[in-house]
Amino acid sequence: MELIIRSNPVQIIRHQICSDSCENKGKKEESRQNIPKMFSEIQKVTDKAMVFLQKKALSALYIPKQKLHMAMNNTTAPKVQLLYDLCKTTFTPSGLSSSPSPQPIHKLCSLLDTFGPADVGLKEESPDDDRGHGFFGLNRVTRWAQPITYLDIHECDNFTMCIFCFPTSSVIPLHDHPGMTVFSKVLYGSMHVKAYDWVEPSCIKESQEPGCPQVRLARLAADKVLTAPCGTSILYPKTGGNLHCFTAVTPCAVLDVLAPPYREDLGRKCTYYVDYPYSAFGNDFPQGNGAQISNGKEEEYAWLAEIETPDDLYMRSGVYVGPSIRV
Repeated sequence: MELIIRSNPVQIIRHQICSDSCENKGKKEESRQNIPKMFSEIQKVTDKAMVFLQKKALSALYIPKQKLHMAMNNTTAPKVQLLYDLCKTTFTPSGLSSSPSPQPIHKLCSLLDTFGPADVGLKEESPDDDRGHGFFGLNRVTRWAQPITYLDIHECDNFTMCIFCFPTSSVIPLHDHPGMTVFSKVLYGSMHVKAYDWVEPSCIKESQEPGCPQVRLARLAADKVLTAPCGTSILYPKTGGNLHCFTAVTPCAVLDVLAPPYREDLGRKCTYYVDYPYSAFGNDFPQGNGAQISNGKEEEYAWLAEIETPDDLYMRSGVYVGPSIRV
């Protein structure tokens, strides 16, 4: 017996729509429930990507410890600090060793050669600003009344670092540096240098005439003008022009390193001299003292007489305003 169920087409359609609606509603609910999970997954992926990018960026900036240490050591320090550090490792209380290696001397000269006025807080003076007095100006009294300015950078038992600032035509008279090594660097301007070394064995002549000083023979080591920029000059205890005289051709400044410094209680007293032409005292010496000079070379020698500190040596102390040094 066949059972036939007859339904209203509208009811069938409604039933199908209801079924589809319930099914879609279930899917939408399931999708709605999955949204937080989906966002969580996206957040995880994003976080991983950010960590990766950060590591990548930091790896490019990373400096190994060894390279970082080298970079810190290579940080540019003021030249005057580098000079101090080099002097500290080079000099002893007695100056250079008895047989100094040329390497530290070369390093010092190479560093000093790079110095300019700005490296020690100076401004180059123009000859036109020198109160209107040139080297051959007429108002010599007014011009010579201008003092030489001494600037102390550093002084210790082993060495002195200092600067002399000269107005035009000012003079530091002929003087010695007993047992000392001196490095001199003209920072700006032009300076005339005349320097001697003692003839060895020493040749001393006593004059029979009253008021005429005892004189000692010296050989001319330098008689020239130094104009910045120029190389560093060096004098040693017995060579290189240990006795010298400075005369400013234009306003100028000189950076000096003296090792060891002057110290009278240790026999390093600054003594001043006046020079006389070789011909002024003749050539009549006791036989065998080696003082006879070949004809034509007399101009290479002079007689030096010790004098008191000149009254017209006009020098004042100034304040160093360049980069400070860490001692």
